[in-house]
Amino acid sequence: MDLKLRSKQDCMFDQISLGEIMLRLDPGDSRIRTARSFTAWEGGGEYNVARGLRKCFGLRTAVITALADNDIGYLIEDLIMQGGVDTRFIKWMPYDGIGRSVRNGLNFTERGFGVRGALGVSDRANTAISQMRPGDIDWDYIFGELGVRWLHTGGIFAALSETAAETAHEAVKKARQYGTVTSYDLNYRPSLWRDIGGKARAQEVNREIARYIDVMIGNEEDFTACLGFEVEGGDEDLSQLPIEGYRRMINQVSKEYDNFKVIANTLRTVRSASSNDWSALAWADGEICQSREYQQLEIFDRVGGGDSFASGLIYGLMTYGDVKTAVEYGAAHGALAMTTPGDTSMAKVSEVETLMRGAGARVQR
Repeated sequence: MDLKLRSKQDCMFDQISLGEIMLRLDPGDSRIRTARSFTAWEGGGEYNVARGLRKCFGLRTAVITALADNDIGYLIEDLIMQGGVDTRFIKWMPYDGIGRSVRNGLNFTERGFGVRGALGVSDRANTAISQMRPGDIDWDYIFGELGVRWLHTGGIFAALSETAAETAHEAVKKARQYGTVTSYDLNYRPSLWRDIGGKARAQEVNREIARYIDVMIGNEEDFTACLGFEVEGGDEDLSQLPIEGYRRMINQVSKEYDNFKVIANTLRTVRSASSNDWSALAWADGEICQSREYQQLEIFDRVGGGDSFASGLIYGLMTYGDVKTAVEYGAAHGALAMTTPGDTSMAKVSEVETLMRGAGARVQR
């Protein structure tokens, strides 16, 4: 595996994420449709990775995003600052008073339980970040003058608009020019692509961006939905596919995209909303490693588990340069993130490493 990370001494930031950050409104133990109060969190697929790398793993991270210049935007900014992620690259867009042209995104998310699955209802049309376009961000300043070791973005941001996809493409090309490692989480969301061309458009956008990616991340569905790979032996429920099927798919992906240095695939079997089997695979240098399997993992809030996997994986790759170690960090961090509320991780690196060693859940005194 040859990631060729830039020196820490030459870079202000270890990692930067490009993507949307929404205000998550959580009804707790209730349902969205019956709630009378909500807990506010910040969250977004790409941002969650930067926050995990900062709060759990102690790296220097920042986020590139856009917010409407109003009190909801300031609340999101305040939550980001509480997470320790640098906010200097937020692009503040003028607010017209009612959100006719620019607004901040809301994400209502209820946790599942037992036979009732989790539910997310996004309200994100015309958000500030969806209007970002090529040329809005000075990449030469960020990658060249300040220095960044790792850029992370993904398919959620790329799905927001034509100009968002173009901006993601611009960002990864510029990162490669300056020797910044790039990662991308395919993060397929049918609701985001439904009215703009569905899977066909998702594949068109993601396959173009994929040519500039070093570390590609996805779940059971992402590689088929976003990159168009057919999984031999699969059916409509990809979670039932044998492990060997995923191994064959990853080998297919690596042959078509010879720029990928690492391919990582999270694996989840949903027994119920409260109990999942959870593990991950990672490919590098023609070899595939599988993480420890977390059988019947009890889920408190599954949203953000994949993002915490990504941040653990990135930390492992940056710190140890070993894909087997990295996939174990990713799987353990993702497992812990799903035991607490909100999109983002509340774990400490010591807890991640304890879980990696196979420690149980006995009380600590």
